[in-house]
Amino acid sequence: MHQAATTTLNCDLLVLGSGAGGLSAAVTAAHLGLKVILAEKDPQIGGTTAWSGGWMWVPRNPLALAAGLQEDIAVPLSYLRHELGAQFDEHRARTYLSQAPNMVSFFRDKTALEFIDGNGIPDFHGRTPDAATGGRSVCAAPFDGRRLGAHRRLLKSPLPETTLWGMGIASGAELRHFMGAMRSWTSFAYVARRVAGHVLDVLRHGQGMRLVNGHALAGALLASASEAGVDLRVNSPAQRLLQDNGRVVGALLKTPEGEVTVHASRGVVLACGGFPHDRARKRALLPHAPTGEEHYSAASRGNTGDGLRLGEAVGAQVATDLAHAAAMAPVSLVPRSDGTWAHFPHLIERAKPGLIAVTRRGQRFTNEADSYHDFMRGLLAALPAGELAQAWLVCDHRFIRRYGLGAVKPAPMPLSPWLGNGYLVRGATLAALAEACGVDTAGLQATVSRYNAQAQAGVDEDFHKGETPYNRIQGDASFPGPNPCMAPLSQGPFYAVRVVAGSLGTFAGLRANAHAQVLQAHGEPVPGLYASGNDQSSMMGGHYPSGGITLGPAMTFGFIAAHHAAEHPLP
Repeated sequence: MHQAATTTLNCDLLVLGSGAGGLSAAVTAAHLGLKVILAEKDPQIGGTTAWSGGWMWVPRNPLALAAGLQEDIAVPLSYLRHELGAQFDEHRARTYLSQAPNMVSFFRDKTALEFIDGNGIPDFHGRTPDAATGGRSVCAAPFDGRRLGAHRRLLKSPLPETTLWGMGIASGAELRHFMGAMRSWTSFAYVARRVAGHVLDVLRHGQGMRLVNGHALAGALLASASEAGVDLRVNSPAQRLLQDNGRVVGALLKTPEGEVTVHASRGVVLACGGFPHDRARKRALLPHAPTGEEHYSAASRGNTGDGLRLGEAVGAQVATDLAHAAAMAPVSLVPRSDGTWAHFPHLIERAKPGLIAVTRRGQRFTNEADSYHDFMRGLLAALPAGELAQAWLVCDHRFIRRYGLGAVKPAPMPLSPWLGNGYLVRGATLAALAEACGVDTAGLQATVSRYNAQAQAGVDEDFHKGETPYNRIQGDASFPGPNPCMAPLSQGPFYAVRVVAGSLGTFAGLRANAHAQVLQAHGEPVPGLYASGNDQSSMMGGHYPSGGITLGPAMTFGFIAAHHAAEHPLP
């Protein structure tokens, strides 16, 4: 039988994986003069980044400084110290807080990536000392996909269920226009222009050209990599790392054309996206998933722990002592016409006025307006040991037509397809809804009665919803009432969507130092091996203090790894 010959390639730096962590390292290294090969396992580039919100937590960033929002490094450092507790690593934290602003400046000045500020976005935990009410976030600016040219086909599309007819909707003001299109002529006109522009793009180019959120981040990074001369290869998973006298000097890739041996004189960056779809690793590190099947991550399906296994094979260590091994989030399982299921992350609607979350007993268990990670912590803490982690998001007719619910879009989009496929459950009364969901009827009725009385007063006596800046910005300030996160559930029919335990990605990765060098058991670096993104154990120690604490470190430690590999001093 004929066997394809092994091809040999040579470069300075080999990057495995094409999310923000991998692309950041590749682009930076190319600008520092290195010859870079980026190998992606999947058919397209972008990983989970392309499905994300695109936000990065970067205190003291240039956009905040330009707006007059200045703070000493000691302030966000103090916030992290309080938030992370025993998992606080001061050296990594200081390095991150020092270099993240430099990372933003580099990409603004040297690449296709531009940013918009998040100067009004608070940290998650407003009661923690030195939490900020803004100035610590940036997001990828909308990106013109035409700049990608022929590489546009290489870019991974956003998760379809988060789009409208394939059109991404930017967070913030644009999302508010879409939600308010049936109540405001200004918003209606804005939405009409966006939809018309998208339709024209599809007719001209076969797809939308205005990229937003994480799709814009991945697109701008892909364009930057192409323009900087990075050798981009898809359908090329790494089979094993190559070593010479203990130093990592490349990898063996499996490609459609056969095996490819890549020699990398400066080393290899692992950026394969962590282990959100690795059943064995989930079973080992996620207590709520005893078989590995009870966790439904919204991360890219190609993220199956490859980078962690590659690292372990050369002596690296996966951190098992984090506060949480995953960036938890409630997800709903959305049936698709081909028989598969999408994992939809519930990030937006939970804080809007007129929604509660209940267990099968019909009881609330947490502040629904808190972060997705805190929502899941509350659910897991409320359930008896061994019970399947699930809950129901419950709302009334007014709510679902105004805000939507999960994959269900607000008016004027129809509800019938979602009722027909079973994703959305409806009941003319709360009792009928409870019966349809398998939720305790008396429990749900009592919970809604108590909640409605509290909503009228605007005070959540049970879970304090709407009391922190993060809660309030996630709510709806335009809704009449004393609390932007609370409204009675009173206008039947009533609706529910079941959510289960999931994540936006994983925290437990390869132990690494402040240079992004992967560490062996005794704490010494594995020569020539770096990790970025979710292949690197989170510098947050398994905590989730603010939005953007995944992409911010991914971009920054990719930037740092490239400088170290190039033996180029950091700014």
